[in-house]
Amino acid sequence: MNEKLKEVLSTSIYLLIVLLVSYLFVHYVGQRTLVNGESMEDTLHDGDNLLVDKISYRFEDPERFDVIVFKYTHKDDTYYVKRIIGLPGETVQIDNSGNIYIDGKLLTEHYGLETIHDPGIATNPITLGEDEFFVLGDNRNNSADSRMEQVGNIDRNIIVGRAWVRIWPLHSAGKVADIK
Repeated sequence: MNEKLKEVLSTSIYLLIVLLVSYLFVHYVGQRTLVNGESMEDTLHDGDNLLVDKISYRFEDPERFDVIVFKYTHKDDTYYVKRIIGLPGETVQIDNSGNIYIDGKLLTEHYGLETIHDPGIATNPITLGEDEFFVLGDNRNNSADSRMEQVGNIDRNIIVGRAWVRIWPLHSAGKVADIK
């Protein structure tokens, strides 16, 4: 009987440790996110499953062109996946030809190559605060992003993390930073 009790106790402790490690991982290190919609095509697609790195931005600042996941503040449990275009303190503007300017200089990029038809609120210069980011979807004409008043500038405190790895579908698995 004593041996059976040790086995039950050992298994219980093991399961408790697994549950604790899983909880800590999901809340502080990474989480799975589902891409819903076409706003990040051709980089990411509707139905893609991503792992989000939630820890890197605790030690380093988000950078231009990082693909991030952030909590949409107007709906519970709604997350957006977008690309960082403007960094804190910069001024972003999109002209009527669809060109993006950062601090008055034309942005050179190889994402979102289609001409932006609606610059939205970015028709006028937008100066970002010290903890604000300007984000765009790669599918520029089919994306609710910082150009839209209902989304606007993204505060750092609502950034969940960096889109790190696409895990599904398997034939498209890989690091998001390597997906072009």
